[in-house]
Amino acid sequence: MKDLLSIVSHFKIQGSVQEIKPLGSGLINDTYLVATGDGTPDYVLQRINHSIFQNVEMLQANISAVTGHIRKKLEAKGEKDIERKVLHFIEADNGKTYWFDGENYWRVMVFIPRAKTYETVNPEYSYYAGVAFGNFQAMLADIPDKLGETIPDFHNMEFRLKQLRDAVAADAAGRVKEVQYYLDEIERRAEEMCKAERLHREGALPKRVCHCDTKVNNMMFDEDGSVLCVIDLDTVMPSFIFSDYGDFLRSAANTGLEDDKNLDNVNFNMEIFKAFTKGYLESAKSFLLPVEVENLPYAAALFPYMQCVRFLADYINGDTYYKIQYPEHNLVRTKAQFKLLQSVEEHTPAMKEFIASCMG
Repeated sequence: MKDLLSIVSHFKIQGSVQEIKPLGSGLINDTYLVATGDGTPDYVLQRINHSIFQNVEMLQANISAVTGHIRKKLEAKGEKDIERKVLHFIEADNGKTYWFDGENYWRVMVFIPRAKTYETVNPEYSYYAGVAFGNFQAMLADIPDKLGETIPDFHNMEFRLKQLRDAVAADAAGRVKEVQYYLDEIERRAEEMCKAERLHREGALPKRVCHCDTKVNNMMFDEDGSVLCVIDLDTVMPSFIFSDYGDFLRSAANTGLEDDKNLDNVNFNMEIFKAFTKGYLESAKSFLLPVEVENLPYAAALFPYMQCVRFLADYINGDTYYKIQYPEHNLVRTKAQFKLLQSVEEHTPAMKEFIASCMG
């Protein structure tokens, strides 16, 4: 507590600190609730994981640009309760929104009272997620700031395939032979799956400001069930809109587990797809280009494919990136993601039909 108190003392907060205790179960950053007394706001203290986010200056500049732009939009619309609808980071006494203690980077934001997150993935919350993330992109479609890539090549399919091909060439763990079927299937789809990068080079597909980590629990809900705001902005960066759309569906619309050993459990859930897509298009179609809309089914396939490539590369490399519970874990994950990809491919005609009906 004493160490944390000294860190908080570098930030320009109101009130006096009564208590600091761990908050939430995030996997990336260490998070604490800073409780104050006397009717002043409570705060959230976070240690930024700078092994993942190596350029903290860029990370915080991105977040400041995004939250500032959203705040302006909400003010222009005459929104009430703005403090609960956009994250607010506190300045440190170095004039920045982070503090470096010689070892770690820290930041403080205002705690949003009377708000909660949900882990539930069902059609209702998937619809809310679609509206919220579509709205998030729509508000940022005209942001004047140029954002940096906090994790370079994060969703770059060409880069992920190069990593796999390098792994195959090295064959560090001697596993290439046993996975040849999956390598062939991946290569068969490689050209189609890299089309976003090609369309971008041709000038047909823009990069926009995207969240790049679209999960149901990255939204704050009010007590009445309405969405307050999108949170967890560390991965906000320029990307194709496919990142936010496809990544949500990869996890939310999978009827099985990401590492399901029983592939019969793994299918693409069209009810979740329809609910999320309906919400997303309601709030995003104001700015989406035809090329973005027509490639939404491609985005739904791209993310299981990309994850399949990443798990397989790690398996071939001898499991150096993802944590594993048993020796074949990355291979089991590869097979589950490939099964999900096949299910997405089977549902593509129905997806196209539904998207057309939403655009009406």
